[in-house]
Amino acid sequence: MWDDAFPSFLIGLREGLEAGLIVSILVATLVRAGARNRLAQVWTGVLAAIALAMSFGAVLTFTAASLSATAQEAFGGTLSVIAVAFVTAMVFWMRRSARSLSGEIKEKATGALAMGSGVLVVTSFLAVGREGLETALFLWTTARAAGESAGPLTGAGIGLVLAAGLCWGLYRRVLKINLTKFFTYTGAVLIVIAAGVLGYGLRDLQEGGVFPGNTAYALDLSGSVDAGSWYSTLLQGVLNITPTMTWLQTAGYVGYLAVVMTLFVRGVRASAPKPAAEPNAPQPAADRSESEAAAGAAAGGLAEPDRAPAADGSAPQPPAEKSEAPEPASNAEKQEQEQEQESEPQSAVGEPESRPAAPAPVADRPEPQPARGSRRRPAWVVPVAVVAVPVVVAGVVVAVARPKPSSGQTVAVSETECGKGFTAPKAGRQTFQMQNTGSKTSEVYLIDPGTNAVYGEIEGLAPGTTRDLVATVAGGTYAWRCVPSSGKAVTSKSVTVTGGGSSAKAVVPVSENDLAAPLKAYKEYVDQGLATLVAQTRTLDADIEGNHLDQARTDWLTAHLTYSSLGAAYGTFEDFDKKINGRADGLAGGVADPDFAGFHRIEYGLWHGQSADELKAPAQALVDAAAGLQKAFPTQDFDPGDLPLRAHEILENTLQFELTADTDEGSGTNLATANANLAGTNELLTVLRPLLTARAPKLLPTVDADIARLQALLDAEHQGAVWTSAETLDAATRQQLNGATGQLLEDLAPVPDLLEIRKSA
Repeated sequence: MWDDAFPSFLIGLREGLEAGLIVSILVATLVRAGARNRLAQVWTGVLAAIALAMSFGAVLTFTAASLSATAQEAFGGTLSVIAVAFVTAMVFWMRRSARSLSGEIKEKATGALAMGSGVLVVTSFLAVGREGLETALFLWTTARAAGESAGPLTGAGIGLVLAAGLCWGLYRRVLKINLTKFFTYTGAVLIVIAAGVLGYGLRDLQEGGVFPGNTAYALDLSGSVDAGSWYSTLLQGVLNITPTMTWLQTAGYVGYLAVVMTLFVRGVRASAPKPAAEPNAPQPAADRSESEAAAGAAAGGLAEPDRAPAADGSAPQPPAEKSEAPEPASNAEKQEQEQEQESEPQSAVGEPESRPAAPAPVADRPEPQPARGSRRRPAWVVPVAVVAVPVVVAGVVVAVARPKPSSGQTVAVSETECGKGFTAPKAGRQTFQMQNTGSKTSEVYLIDPGTNAVYGEIEGLAPGTTRDLVATVAGGTYAWRCVPSSGKAVTSKSVTVTGGGSSAKAVVPVSENDLAAPLKAYKEYVDQGLATLVAQTRTLDADIEGNHLDQARTDWLTAHLTYSSLGAAYGTFEDFDKKINGRADGLAGGVADPDFAGFHRIEYGLWHGQSADELKAPAQALVDAAAGLQKAFPTQDFDPGDLPLRAHEILENTLQFELTADTDEGSGTNLATANANLAGTNELLTVLRPLLTARAPKLLPTVDADIARLQALLDAEHQGAVWTSAETLDAATRQQLNGATGQLLEDLAPVPDLLEIRKSA
């Protein structure tokens, strides 16, 4: 998570500090002018800017979520490029304007004071709103790149909180920061991060069909770099550098980084302060502590104490205007004037600000009084309004922009008639109201009658009920197929839809007959494995019977790995699995419970010093259970639908139990078991390969690469029959194994859906 958090942390810190400095300067200007009663107007503008930024983020999130997958890629890629443009402009603007920021904001605030409360609200709103919009846009792009990780939001939150703390410290002058160096260093880092966001955005545009070359790779290290390793995760999270990068993605990354970083460094060197011409001249403020100058710029004199009230308790009076010929000051007055000059706030470049001729203080100006008889507006009205307006506008935009399914057709289905009322719909996302007018529960499918591919389905539509079926329709031929709970399938007449491209995705259904050949091949594999298992358990039993416990440990592992490679059939083994591979978890007596049996019971005894006599009964029980399973398996009901499910579930158990050493009873061979699980998964994919290739030709090459990566990691953890214990793995290796297994599971996730048995077939 923290690798995804750093870019957002940096943008939150930098943008938050910029906005905070602006607010601090505005507040300081009002305090120094004796206009504390106008501070509420500044905070109202700030509140409006925050509401605008959050509403903007909501619009981006909810409008993108309603788009198709391809459109989301194009939309996200476009906004990523825009975000890079904003961040680049912000970096260069802050480098150029940081030194004069204080003076500019003070000038605007002074002008706003003279023009009325509304102008002051607008001034603070515009000053902070720009930073908020930039933050929202960049945060949205980084959050989208991170997927479901909470890192971007966490990082941005920490950055904003830290920025608020820094601004408070600068305001109170308890903290000194060299802001010039801060914005220079963070600007350089942001340019590197923005280069990655640009590359990510260009890749999204390629996947969205805006740019070609989605499969033209300039860099492809997927076969040699572990995508789940800590260093790969760090590079992807912080810099958006991935093991596979297209030519456009690489060119955009390198080109942006080379050009923008060169211009940035050149600008930094050009704006560096020159040494003083006269060695004996007073040291300029720019060469003094830049932290102090920065603090003065941020606070604009915030820490300067308010003038003491007059002796009569009246409001503090401003200094009188200087006359052209002032009277000579006494020594005490001169000393006081020198102290006041030393405490003058610094500008952004560290130069003393000249004190302007004091205008009439705002505090002395009469506030406009409401007309007699009119009601004064409550103070909460304006803050509530400035928050409510952007929220309402965002809600309207989301409601209008979110594509709604068409009101749709009502399509009647029954056991004798399917698709009554079905006419050719328009291309796009459609909602069909499926009404069962028959007397039997039915499954309903929207199909391509030529290939039987399924575009949408409803399972278990009960008689007399109506349910919505939402599907994306593109150019092609469509029909309804209704399969009642008992009876034959009924197919409607077909209709042809024109236009709409080819964005509609369909799944070619699988029937039980399609899985018959893979099931037969896998059952033969299991039969052979069980025969081997029976022979190996008998060998183990003989070792224990002859008190050859060292040999028993070796033969135990051999037999256990054979059983662990048959994972796809565990659901078929019924009670035999507990007898052969049961665990102590959940048993009242734990490892001493009489019901604790099988491989793990013998493992516990062999590696915890139990004698051969204590292990003879468990070993004989294991032989009996293995022989009983071999005899029963041919007659057991092996559901063909289990095959696609097991392709994913075997390694889920590996990740949960083996890589965590949860099942270890002393042998330290969990990684060997994981290796056997991987072999069983590979065998299962072998029998399913023809069906998968026809339905997802790009899936298996990816899965094969994942398997090879995980296999290489496991091979590195043993020397012959001696395996590294999962409990002793170092953090980096454990992360690599978990990452490779997780990636393989993610790529295997579509298999159950692709090969689900559908009655429409």
